[in-house]
Amino acid sequence: MGYGAMRLAGAPHERSGMTAPIWTAPTDRAEAVALLREAADLGVSLFDTADAYALGANEELLAEALHPYRDGIVIATKAGVLRPSPTEWITHGHPAYLRQQAELSLRRLRTDRIDLFQLHRIDPDYPLADQIGALKQLQEEGRIRHIGLSEVTVEELTAASEIAPIASVQNMYNLAARGHDPVIDHTAQRGIAFLPFFPIAMGEHAADGSPVAAVADELGATRSQTALAWLLHRAPNVIPIPGTSSPAHLAENVGALELALTDEQFKRVAG
Repeated sequence: MGYGAMRLAGAPHERSGMTAPIWTAPTDRAEAVALLREAADLGVSLFDTADAYALGANEELLAEALHPYRDGIVIATKAGVLRPSPTEWITHGHPAYLRQQAELSLRRLRTDRIDLFQLHRIDPDYPLADQIGALKQLQEEGRIRHIGLSEVTVEELTAASEIAPIASVQNMYNLAARGHDPVIDHTAQRGIAFLPFFPIAMGEHAADGSPVAAVADELGATRSQTALAWLLHRAPNVIPIPGTSSPAHLAENVGALELALTDEQFKRVAG
């Protein structure tokens, strides 16, 4: 189970929903630092962030909480999106820009090498070979260890893999949004990690009387835990990265690792 740090930004009331600005450092900084340390103590070993989250302040928060990084902790960050305002997320994949942002991330994370450096989005304005090539150059220089992609198709992943080894794919995927099933199957066959973001989607599919609710009751678990357990059952390479600023929700999310769905329960939840 990983942890997505994106939501640790701004004031607590600004963090929910798809339109959250993710623009400034958290106003409850001490609580955010404590939460990240608690996550590590609970066994979370993958922490995901990006240079675009709060204009780098999210990376600085991770470093404040977790540096010096204990053995086994993996820090993943991303570059390739501009933030000219709180409401704008603009893809930008100029290779020189990607290399510059990697250097800035290295400084903010207080490390000599980034464990997993992900292309936030593929930019159609620049050749894919140039964008992946910039990350490959960073890898050859020892500045990053692994290369990842975000929000890609099987075709895009295949093309990128011909340029450099791809270690992970981070796409939006949950019980209510399963458009990337082909990507999960493709990555599972090739030993590439799949990191679903927004892994918990509560809605009609998890309402009272739903299969999710029924299986949760059978397991003695919450519906959120059941949704995460479903993801973990989906394929062995799936590593959910739920984010939260609540210690109780953090413990609940990690607790999903203890659940084991039967194949019948898995199929019933999937619908």
